[in-house]
Amino acid sequence: MTFVRVGGVPHHVVVEGSGPVCVLSAGLAMSWFDWDQVVPLLAPYRTVVRFDRPGHGLSGPAAVPPSAAGEGHRIADILDALGLDGPSTVVGHSIAGFHAEAFARLHPARTAAVVLLDSSIEEHARVPAAPAVRTAVAHGVGSALSAAGIPAALGPLTRRAVVRLSRTGGGDPAPAALVRRCYATSRVLQGALLENTHYLAVAAELLALRERHALPGAPVTVLAATAGGARWVERQRTLARQLGARFEAVDPAGHLMMLDRPDAVARAVLDAGDARDAGEVVREERPQPFA
Repeated sequence: MTFVRVGGVPHHVVVEGSGPVCVLSAGLAMSWFDWDQVVPLLAPYRTVVRFDRPGHGLSGPAAVPPSAAGEGHRIADILDALGLDGPSTVVGHSIAGFHAEAFARLHPARTAAVVLLDSSIEEHARVPAAPAVRTAVAHGVGSALSAAGIPAALGPLTRRAVVRLSRTGGGDPAPAALVRRCYATSRVLQGALLENTHYLAVAAELLALRERHALPGAPVTVLAATAGGARWVERQRTLARQLGARFEAVDPAGHLMMLDRPDAVARAVLDAGDARDAGEVVREERPQPFA
């Protein structure tokens, strides 16, 4: 566990394992420990980098509102701060799927592969009006809720409820101490509100990036959670076609598929690396760590 300063904000980072670099970025209001079940399956074969975006996990509060380009560059800046400048497999879950794709488009030479886990999709997003006003409202709501003691009273309970509803079975496996350390704070509440407020703006910016920056030739994989329903799976399938990606519907799995199906997530990451290294012809022989 370490902290690196990017854009004036201390970012909490955890690096484990050895081999080619793999970056894991979780969805809105999630934390580094939500990858705990995936990392042991990857660490024997990959240098696994987990980080908390500003206002998430243990990272400092956000200095500026999020943007697609800003989040893509953030991944590159974190890797630079760690001295990891080679090609990386970038894994984005939910809203972080926007960020992973932006990284690949803005840093093609640094992209070994892209894996999107039940990624957010907004086919016709437009930039909302008055972004500065929206930011001010998000800060105001966060400050009011924090002053009322809402994060301490309801933050951990809300986290537990959201995780349970986002899985096909089971509750939240995160240790209670870590959940309280993160989700009982006004910092995480503010971070979640800020990302949610600018969600459509980030989505619209990504659509614009698609027009200006082609994806590199690196393999792209889209995994869809079947618990989202047939229409959601079809939207994910369409996204895969647009990106020229391999598609897989993961069943059973809820939106938090890193908790429901860490085996499928790890396999997708390792297979994407194999496809790049072997030119999608010959797969590396290795022991299978999956049940």
